[in-house]
Amino acid sequence: MQTGLPFEEIYHAHKDMVYNLCLNFLQNPQDAEEVTQDVFVKVHEKRASFREQSSLKTWVYRIAVNQCLDALKARKRQKRFGFFTNIFGHENTVEREIPDFNHPGVQLEQREALEALYRRIDALPDNQKTAIILKYLDELPQKEIADIMQVSVKAVESLLMRGKQNLEKK
Repeated sequence: MQTGLPFEEIYHAHKDMVYNLCLNFLQNPQDAEEVTQDVFVKVHEKRASFREQSSLKTWVYRIAVNQCLDALKARKRQKRFGFFTNIFGHENTVEREIPDFNHPGVQLEQREALEALYRRIDALPDNQKTAIILKYLDELPQKEIADIMQVSVKAVESLLMRGKQNLEKK
């Protein structure tokens, strides 16, 4: 069943939420803008398949989380490819620079500490990273996180607990 809202309304109602989520995952405004665009392309393409089994917000969040995780995986693949390229000395390949931490609104004196925290979060398994970001950075309730991640509330509690323990270890 297709949602009755025009795409423009969906976009304007959710663009800031999606951009902020992407920024929390990717820590770079340019990457966040690019992935935000990708999210809304996918929302537009898949709008007809939205079944209203969850709220529109939850559905958009789910797409955004998946796009962010895909972008992070692509970044890691490019990083590994660049590493192997350097080892084997292929000069004809183009290396991509992995963007530095560049989160607007972060004071210069806080940047190092926050960058270290984001690097630790980024090193978590995807499901723990997603739960931590949605809970502590986007400040969503556990029930909504469970809907977005398509897991139980108990599973979210467990992911948050394990994620916090892994952050403390690092």
